[in-house]
Amino acid sequence: MKVDTVILGAGTAGLSALREVRRYTDDFLLINDGHWGTTCAAVGCMPSKMLIEAANAFHRRHVLDSLGIRGSEGLRADIPAVLARLRKLRDDFVSGPASTPEKLGDRAIAGRARLAGPGRVTVEGTEITARAIILAPGSRPIVPEPWRAFGARILTTDTLFEQTDLPRRIAVIGMGAIGIEMAQALARLGLDVAGFDSGDTIAGIDDAEVLAAFRPLIETELELHLGAEARIEAAGAALRVSSGDTDFEADAVLAAIGRKPNIDNLGLETLGVELDDRGMPPVDPATLRFGDHMVFLAGDANGDRPILHEAADEGHIAGRMAAPGADAAGLCRRTPLSIVFSSPQVARAGPPLSDLSAHDLVTGTADFSSQGRARIAASAAGIMRIHADRATGRLLAAEMSVPAAEHMAHLLALAVERGLTVADVLAMPFYHPVLEEGLRSALRDLARSVSGTGGSDLSRCEAIGHAALD
Repeated sequence: MKVDTVILGAGTAGLSALREVRRYTDDFLLINDGHWGTTCAAVGCMPSKMLIEAANAFHRRHVLDSLGIRGSEGLRADIPAVLARLRKLRDDFVSGPASTPEKLGDRAIAGRARLAGPGRVTVEGTEITARAIILAPGSRPIVPEPWRAFGARILTTDTLFEQTDLPRRIAVIGMGAIGIEMAQALARLGLDVAGFDSGDTIAGIDDAEVLAAFRPLIETELELHLGAEARIEAAGAALRVSSGDTDFEADAVLAAIGRKPNIDNLGLETLGVELDDRGMPPVDPATLRFGDHMVFLAGDANGDRPILHEAADEGHIAGRMAAPGADAAGLCRRTPLSIVFSSPQVARAGPPLSDLSAHDLVTGTADFSSQGRARIAASAAGIMRIHADRATGRLLAAEMSVPAAEHMAHLLALAVERGLTVADVLAMPFYHPVLEEGLRSALRDLARSVSGTGGSDLSRCEAIGHAALD
């Protein structure tokens, strides 16, 4: 069989690539192994946020009395009902991508595909030749081999949301973005939760001051055991999770130590390119292409930026670069943006602080524990830190753990993307009372250290050409 373009994988990156491929050809095949719903919709960002929403709603009972609302002690979390709603909504989100085979007909193939060399793919015993091949096989949760002996008591995000009920004691190993989100949500639903990580940071926070403000907030809700590798052993019907000199007895363990790219047995070695110690080929981030081959690696599988909007962008890039006559220079990537849906939320716009050492930095800080709108909402906590170039005032990055960080991080990412200065962003109107006034506080703090700033936030009026008004 011969086609113009083959796409392996029907997740976010694969479907994004498909949209671009269809702009230049109808002679394509989409091959997918496993379910046709994306990782995000099926087991990732969407079901996890449903669990978090329920958990946060239930957790609000602790502040209701301070707002003058009585009777919150009668509330309870019906875990099976929470999970049933989650799956119902999840199935609705999945239905779109799951309908792809029906829509594509014989251009969609279910099966395990493998590269057989440049321009060649085999699937279910059939060899396909193609001018361009886009690889978007996704990733899977990492579960160390020794842990597999504990069977269903080891949960991952692939299995957590399939449970009809949850045990009362859960250890979460891995305190990155997913681990901290799930640990806090499960604790807020009333479960006994402990979090473990071999590192000393949580939620992927890079800025030590943001971490110092965030960690005590999490520790009011669940145990944290950091800085030592977690060990699991059987303890009768339970599991004992140990770290350093402490241990926690759990009914189940949620493994949140990362995801593994699905590149094993993909046949990358048949392309004749050098692979690193992870079996990964060199991939140009602007084209996602392997050297001179018309082969592209997009989405979680390349291990670069395993976030949905990045996977969608990578599918877009791969689809564009696979087109005949595509611009060899590729497409520039967007400003990095990451959000952790904890409470308060953790977010970063731009590169981490540790990557900015080459700049003459100045930093502005705002303490949200006293921010007016946050106090009104009984959610006042955390800090925001914004970094700029001292000489020019150009915003370079920001990291924060504050209420509604998801919204302010988007605004700051746009400012970084467009090369705006502190003065440029301060010229924006700030309504009252809003959480963004805390952002303004950080910017004003920053402006004190930037060369050439000061004076009014308002621009000078220019003549408008009417003598009676000028």
